[in-house]
Amino acid sequence: MAMESDRRLNRWGLTFTQAVIDRLRKVGIYGQPQLSLEHQGRAKRYVVRGVESGGATAEVGYYVSFAGENGEAISWLQTLDSLTVNGPHAVVIAPVITRIEMLRIARTYELCITRHRPVAVDVGHRPKLHAEELFRGAQGYLALELWGKDKDLSGCARPQFFTRAGEEIELPAGFADAVKAVTVGSTCLNCAHPHYSRLVAPPPLVSSAEEDSTSVHDIVADCGLKQPVEGVNGIPAEVASTV
Repeated sequence: MAMESDRRLNRWGLTFTQAVIDRLRKVGIYGQPQLSLEHQGRAKRYVVRGVESGGATAEVGYYVSFAGENGEAISWLQTLDSLTVNGPHAVVIAPVITRIEMLRIARTYELCITRHRPVAVDVGHRPKLHAEELFRGAQGYLALELWGKDKDLSGCARPQFFTRAGEEIELPAGFADAVKAVTVGSTCLNCAHPHYSRLVAPPPLVSSAEEDSTSVHDIVADCGLKQPVEGVNGIPAEVASTV
């Protein structure tokens, strides 16, 4: 049963109705949630391979990206050029990969985060690709139109998810930036580039009890739209430090 669950999660995290599948095909959005286990002969190890992909129209968006084991950005192996948009953007390969998958219908969002790693089953045999679900959120909400009039705030906000009793469901620690990036992808019209994998992955930041509660109320701070902090004699600290 666990093996069958792994197979399913390695193919996709979110499951769609036929109506959603048909709509994504009709508007030309082609996300690729499938992961594969690959062998590196020179390094003599197994790695996980995924393709960052997807994009959006004004009414619907679907995006799949990948992070490291704890939500950190990872470098892509190569980008993928295409004559079409809203399709594959970059290939990522790592010993452990966390997939972040998001569907947007207008202002309503679905989110699934799963971690994937090779696990040995028998000595001398090919390992299995084990999948672990970290987060699943349905009917999340973000009032901003990041594909339109609120585009300037893109990258600063993410949808919030709630229990049936109205309590917010927190993201796993360390994944706020990844979810914000996938939110950008799911609102990126005619998307033709990756949003979270990088040419060179940045070093992991030391985090506090920070990020994961990021909502619309935190946008001003996250986007750097802060009020100047007064330094000496009413001079902003940034200016005072150069005087």
